Amino acid sequence: MKTLSKASGIAYLLIFISGFYANFTILTSLVDLNNSEQTTLNIINNSIQFRQGLIGFLVMLTSDVFLIWSLFKITEPTHKTVSYIASLFRGLHASFFLIALVKLIKVYTITSEETNSVELQTSIIDLLSNFDKLWTIGLLFFGVHLLLLGFLALKSNYIPRIIGFLLILGALGYAIDGSSKLYLASYSEYQSYFEAIVIFTGVIGELSFTIWLLVKDFSQKKL
Repeated sequence: MKTLSKASGIAYLLIFISGFYANFTILTSLVDLNNSEQTTLNIINNSIQFRQGLIGFLVMLTSDVFLIWSLFKITEPTHKTVSYIASLFRGLHASFFLIALVKLIKVYTITSEETNSVELQTSIIDLLSNFDKLWTIGLLFFGVHLLLLGFLALKSNYIPRIIGFLLILGALGYAIDGSSKLYLASYSEYQSYFEAIVIFTGVIGELSFTIWLLVKDFSQKKL
């Protein structure tokens, strides 16, 4: 269990590093959904950078898939049924992100093969918008996963209760941002505030859990 815990912690660290790099360093710097011409030019002129972002997202997805299994094994002793359900919701998140990632791969492919045109610009924005929407839906499922993971942490006799509360706080952050992004017409006006909420609550909850996974010595206590 100790080895599995540390492997899970490393996978979580990879998600933090690759996800922040791909999304905030690469994608955010290249994409403006309100400016199709500039976005298309950015991707065409920075194809290597965009490809690196895709690789980062693939690393993130691979690590996430590993955690579906490993976190189930870690939380199973607390409540097997809830662990199954939590794994299911993380699996739904990974599935939606995989479908979304296909949209980004398509963006990379068509910008490499086609010359810049109004039609290309329209296709790029449609694909990027679909990527954004699909990932947002996936993150809502991820929020449910965190909520259940927080519940399991609170009920366990080996995960600190504070981590359970922080994971539930992170789940609320994803729920607030995701639902607002999908249903609030004026979301763009307050986007920075919603993103700050989800980043702050998510990082605190998941990072605390990551650190615990890395430093916990399961050999000292029988589960």
